Order: sequence, then C-alpha cells, then structure tokens
Amino acid sequence: MIVGELRHGQLVIIDRLKETVRLSEGLEETGELTAAARHRALECLSRFGERLRHMHASNVRAAGTSTFRRARNSHLFCKEAGQALGQSLEIISGLEEARLIFAGVTHSTPPHDGARLVLDIGGGSTELILGKSLEPRALESLHMGCVVMTERYFRNGKISRGAFDDARLAVRLKLRPVKAFFRDTPGIEAIGTSGTIRATERVARELGLVDADLTRSAVEELIERVCQFDAIESVSLPGLAERRAQVWPGGLAILVELLAVLRIDRLKTSDGALREGLLYESLGRLQHEDARERSVQALAPRYNVDHEQAQRVAETADGLLRQCAADWGLTSPLTPRILNWSARLHEIGLDISHDGFQRHGAYIAANADLPGFPRAEQQFLAFLIASQRRHIDEGSLKRLPAKWHNDALRLSIILRLAVLLNRSRSQSSLPGILLDASEDGLTLNFPSGWLQCNPLTRADLDREKNYLADAGYALSVRAPAKTSD
Repeated sequence: MIVGELRHGQLVIIDRLKETVRLSEGLEETGELTAAARHRALECLSRFGERLRHMHASNVRAAGTSTFRRARNSHLFCKEAGQALGQSLEIISGLEEARLIFAGVTHSTPPHDGARLVLDIGGGSTELILGKSLEPRALESLHMGCVVMTERYFRNGKISRGAFDDARLAVRLKLRPVKAFFRDTPGIEAIGTSGTIRATERVARELGLVDADLTRSAVEELIERVCQFDAIESVSLPGLAERRAQVWPGGLAILVELLAVLRIDRLKTSDGALREGLLYESLGRLQHEDARERSVQALAPRYNVDHEQAQRVAETADGLLRQCAADWGLTSPLTPRILNWSARLHEIGLDISHDGFQRHGAYIAANADLPGFPRAEQQFLAFLIASQRRHIDEGSLKRLPAKWHNDALRLSIILRLAVLLNRSRSQSSLPGILLDASEDGLTLNFPSGWLQCNPLTRADLDREKNYLADAGYALSVRAPAKTSD
C-alpha cells in the first residue's frame, strides 16, 4: 500500500506498507484459491484498512491483478477483500495493469526524450510496455510470473540446471509472438521495476557484478550461483531477502530471457510501478485529466459514431438524471460519468450491423482496450449500451458487483428514455420534459399537445411501458392534449 498527499500541486509519498502474501501461490488448477491464501490476503487487507481509517484517506483505489483475473468466482473474493479493507476493489485487465505500470515508472524517473521499454515481473504475470514520453505505444501482459514459474519448474523447491533450462525455454516460447513489438527501437531506454528485478539488481550490486544497471551477463552469473544450491530454502546471497529467495529462481529465468530475447544491453531500475501509477491516475482524475474520458473520445470516431446524435442523447440523459438523482439515490461520482459515456458510445455497434446493434456495441465496450477503465466499470458501460433498447440485459446486470445492480438498472432506464426521445435524430431541441421518480416507477410529463404532434414517440413510449414492467418499473406518461381556441 502506498499513500500520497497533494502538496502545493505536487504528489508527495508519505507512507508505504508492504506485506508478502503471494496470492498466486494459493491458486489451484481448478481456479479456486486455497483457504490459507485467502486468509493471508484478508488478514493483510484488514491491517491496511485499519491504517486507512486512521489516516482518513479521502481518495482510495484498490486494484486486483493477475491472480484476481484468473481466480474462479473472483467477484466473491473481491467482496470479502473489500469488506476487510473497507474499500471496494477493482480487478484491472493485464493491459490496464501495463499502462498503469508505465505511468508509475515515467512519473518516478527523470524525463527521457527517446523511447522507453518498461519491464515488470510480478508474481503471476509479466508486463512489457514500449512508449515515449508519458504515452505507451505497445503493451503486453504475459501469464508468467516469478511465483508461477517457480512453482511449475522448481517443483518441491528443488534447484537444478535442467529446471532452469526448461523454465527459460518456456519464457522464450511465451515471448516469441510479441518480441518484434518491443525490440530494435533506436535510442531505447530499458527500465525494470517491481520485486524480482529490483532484488536482482541489489544482489548483483552487493556481489560486485554491476555498478548500477543490470546486464545479461550479471543475471547469467547469478543463475550459476543459484545452481550451486540444491534447494530453494538453502539459497542465501548478499542482499537477497528470505521471502524473495523463495520465488527468485522463476523470476531469474524470466529476467534473463527478457534481456536476451529483447536484446537489452543495460537495464535501469525504478521504484515506481503499479501502485504509483494508480496514485498518479487518481491525481489525474482529481485534476480532470481522466484517462477514461480520453478512451471514450478515442473509441467514438473509431466506430464512426454520429457525434451530434450522441451529444443530443447525452444531454437528454443528463437532464433526466438531474431530475431523479435524489429520489433514486444516484449520487455516486461515477453515476453521471458512466451515463454520459454510455450515451456518447451507445451507437458504436451500428458500424457492425443495425440488427441488434446494442449487442454489438456492448461486446465492443466490454472487450475493447479502454485505458483507465477497471474491468467492473467496463462491464457497467457494456450493460448500459446493451440495455438501451428492447429487453434489459439481465445477464450482464448479474455480472456487475451486487452493490451496483440498483443504480445500473435505473441508469439504464434513463439512457433508454434519452435514446427513445431522440430517435427521430431531429436537430430541433426537445421540449421541457419533467420527470417524477418513485421507488419502482417514474412519470414523464410532456407539454400540452407535444405528443399529439409526435405520434411515433407516443407509440415508442407505449411499448417502453411493457419493457420496463418486465424489469419491475412502471412508466406513466402525462401528455395533456392541446385545446383549440
């Protein structure tokens, strides 16, 4: 856990807490987490939660990575973890993890004019990011980490040269499909971060193998020294912590092949990584530099969205939300943003097919690379797009965190009405429409005579009553007829 404070416009790190849990070590082949691993994690999060409560932290982000992505029924464990921490957890994708790592490194190192290659070897995955300045250009997350590789190739804690050879071959095979994207860039600066790489650099320096930057020859020499031990439990080298030694052989196998396959002569190290990236991302959101907004802006033109129509729907949705937010308890800071983003992207599926375009759009939103969006928020966005017309997608709703179900359903109703009211794609402004909301229903109040002049909208609203009734909500329409003089 890392804690920062904004002082005079600059982020200052005021506290760091670290406990080794090795959650991926407790992930069984069935995808279930062992009771011991769950217990270790929940105990750790309880302690972190106590520190957060005492600090009165105002802005907290908690992220789950590789093991959460692979664990079966991870949403249930997320709920337990959130209760222990006192904060909700977000499971981030491998590419999102890579992007945040790059942000953490670039904000924690001196500026560099050329390209940067960032390597991060975690417990369950390895991230590769190539970028320039603050912008990543190629990202990859590979399912190989120090814990996973140590368990798989150094079984029962036994060390042998054959085990290293097998592990290294497996790494080379993993790198084969992606290596071309991350090497042979002129003037590239390579930076490694997180436990395995930083620990390796520290041991190499203690042994006098390097002065500063890591080299492939230094890592090869460390492998030779590790091979002198028969078992992991007996590995002891200057600067190597006992807990790191338990997963170090697998990490070394990954690191040496990264240096070889990606043709890295010298590897610098950085203290900044995922946690710092999350902090700077949060700071950007507070200062209205939200990566999610940039993702939405980039996705809409990619699928030829009609910008004017999207804006009309977004403005209508915003107006309806403001009228019912208090009565429906839609007060989360995420609420107006996710509604606005879904309105602006509601037609992305049209670029594929008009037939069932809401389903195509939902698939895009759920599976596209959207930097800044945690997995749960991306699924939230997909649900709203899927439910903009016809039947509400109850299957997508059930995949959201339970605490979001009520808000998501109500936001989908607002989006549906905004889409319906703008179906004519008219550039003329809608009249003033008043909305009254109750616990399980809402009433639309139209100006006198307006629906008489718009019979297709009236017919759409009549059909909408049936769809909302299936979802447990009653829709009433008040439209007084225009009287003749």
